[in-house]
Amino acid sequence: MIDNTAKILVVDDNEDILFSLKLLLKNQVGKIILEKDPAQIPRLLENEDFDIILLDMNFTKDSISGQEGFYWLDRILEINPENIVIFITAYGDVERAVQAIRRGAVDFVLKPWQNEKLLATLSATLKLKKSRQENDLLRSQQKELSSTIDQPFRDFIGHSQPMQEVFNTISKVAGTDANILILGENGTGKELVARALHRNSPRKDRIFLAVDLGAITETLFESELFGHTKGAFTDAKTSKPGRFEVADHGSIFLDEIGNLSLPLQAKLLTVIERRQVTRVGANHPVPVDVRLICATNMPLYQMVTENNFRRDLLYRINTVEIKIPPLRDRIDDIKPLVEHFLPKIALRYKKDIKSISSQALKKLQAYTWLGNVRELQHALERAVILSDSQILQPDNFILSPTDQHQEEIGIDSFNIEDVEKSLIQKVMRQKSGNISAAAKELGLTRASLYRRLKRYDL
Repeated sequence: MIDNTAKILVVDDNEDILFSLKLLLKNQVGKIILEKDPAQIPRLLENEDFDIILLDMNFTKDSISGQEGFYWLDRILEINPENIVIFITAYGDVERAVQAIRRGAVDFVLKPWQNEKLLATLSATLKLKKSRQENDLLRSQQKELSSTIDQPFRDFIGHSQPMQEVFNTISKVAGTDANILILGENGTGKELVARALHRNSPRKDRIFLAVDLGAITETLFESELFGHTKGAFTDAKTSKPGRFEVADHGSIFLDEIGNLSLPLQAKLLTVIERRQVTRVGANHPVPVDVRLICATNMPLYQMVTENNFRRDLLYRINTVEIKIPPLRDRIDDIKPLVEHFLPKIALRYKKDIKSISSQALKKLQAYTWLGNVRELQHALERAVILSDSQILQPDNFILSPTDQHQEEIGIDSFNIEDVEKSLIQKVMRQKSGNISAAAKELGLTRASLYRRLKRYDL
């Protein structure tokens, strides 16, 4: 058997030729379609994607010149330049067959043919088809790989103890193929963690592909992630590999996984469990080997209890969890983050800004940063644009007090002392370190607040 998945279209107005080819090929390929009328070619190609098209060079309307064969060759390649055509021609038409190859045909078969030679030609052509598909996939991977090179702010910064714990976890799990779930608020750098995992993994020389699931509509989910065949739906003019195929042997980062509906969660779970995808419109699965990294800012465990997220999917994606702390819980990182971002932003806007004043830095450290590192970066951009001096000052930073005071006090522990410590930290930041104002907000005397600050080493 040549290939039990191959689909071949034979177009010839000679019924004996069609019958002979059917007998020869029916046990050699997956599917063979026979057609006497070449006018049916456009309809057939719109409905199905064939691996090889065997095309007669001369039909009854023009049984000598071969021009009708050239015409249909041009139409076939016009419909899809990737179509592979082999001409069926009489011995005396060899010169025209060679001319047809120059116009886009892959090969030609002489009548009467030798069965072994014909099968060898089809086998070689199918290998050529597979090679072209692999090259297309490689180009897709290279395109995605190129888009990840020289990413802005490629590395993430963190000197604080919470971030050191994140780095430590990354160093432990990066070298494995364990599925990773990254949890954190918007703007904390979940994709940067995913990239760090990839860069420090055995797959570092292969593709890293980031997919924002929140930006993919439900109707396009399968096509985008798993690929589609030509004609699978109205706009599917050509076959296309999905993101999982493109990321084969590399890492795929599924951001905003908490946004998936339950039906889409089920489809994703099937792919993860079977480690294979089936393109929309195809019948045969394609094996994929990817390192899966997922991320969300949503409370997945709560969603599981509310039946909004599949428990079995959660178990599949979180072999290891990495929780990224919000910027307000690691204010020690604000200074190194500013030192990292500032020169790059100044260069981008062609501003001669050297540093930030200590007063401005204190203002940033006292702010709540509900938007986390991303909000800090945007605040620095605005400050650079508005500044007329070489040193950024407090009044260059336009921060939102409304957002700051509307922050909800999150409770990560039910231990009374932990809750009290967290509450005091947040209020102290809101009041920019003003003891009197913070004590008033907390309903404490200054002395009582001082004692608690000392007790919690704040």
